[in-house]
Amino acid sequence: MVEITVRQARAEDREAVLAFCAHTWEWGDYIEDVWERWLNDQSGLLLVALAGDRPVGILHLQMLNATEAWQEGMRVDPTFRRQGIAHQLTLEAGAEAIRRGATTIRLLTDSTNAASIHMVEQARWQQVGAYSIYTAVPLTSIPRHNVGLDEPVLATLADLDEIIEYLDVSSIFPAVGGIYYSDFIGYRISDTLLKEQIGRGEIYLLKRWQRLDGLAIVAMREDWRGNYLSLGYIDGTTESISLLAYFLRRKLTELSMEQVRAYVPDLMMVRDAFTAAEYEWDGHTFLTYERGLI
Repeated sequence: MVEITVRQARAEDREAVLAFCAHTWEWGDYIEDVWERWLNDQSGLLLVALAGDRPVGILHLQMLNATEAWQEGMRVDPTFRRQGIAHQLTLEAGAEAIRRGATTIRLLTDSTNAASIHMVEQARWQQVGAYSIYTAVPLTSIPRHNVGLDEPVLATLADLDEIIEYLDVSSIFPAVGGIYYSDFIGYRISDTLLKEQIGRGEIYLLKRWQRLDGLAIVAMREDWRGNYLSLGYIDGTTESISLLAYFLRRKLTELSMEQVRAYVPDLMMVRDAFTAAEYEWDGHTFLTYERGLI
């Protein structure tokens, strides 16, 4: 056992860090792609764990807003595992989040990552949600059973109170921790977030029988695989969710986008709706954990 210390990452740590991240997955890791951004992130902090002078672990903390922090990118050199390094990094990240005014911190882990799940649950983090990624390509024709049904419309600020009232009585909203996902980061759905996304034209409402019957929060994104429509939160009955899922597939052509990528809550009724709308699951389920800091 060697003494482990934790400090802010430095530019010269890069090669050592990338070396022990090289085989995180069969295809490698994304740390190289985000290293510079995380290193220079003024809204967060990139931490490195050292065994002597050797970097053996990293963790990125970022502030999502004044009170919410997000922990990501935990990596530990395989030759230094089971020495409490991940725990030390997590403790320092939590302390830094408190110093920055956070009252809540969250993280994401794959449902098959038993070591990570054990660590966070031992540290009294609470699971607040779970989702899977479902994808679909453009839909060029409307399924016969959808013909004549109401079309989703973009929300306006005049709809805000109705949206809040809808979420207040939703069975899905509390089941997923009231969280919206974007770029694998979970944000608490608040009045402020809803106002911002309405202003950007990112909330679609399905109104049927003169009332709100479903909603979807989306955003246009692009990465190395191409451009796509990211669906970060959806709510409604099974039928309404299926209608919204079909609508987003049709919307792709209008927006000149290649794919819908949906963060689908790990709830049977929601998954069934996306399967019915001919979305494909990538086989992974992710768990969101949260810990209060006050």
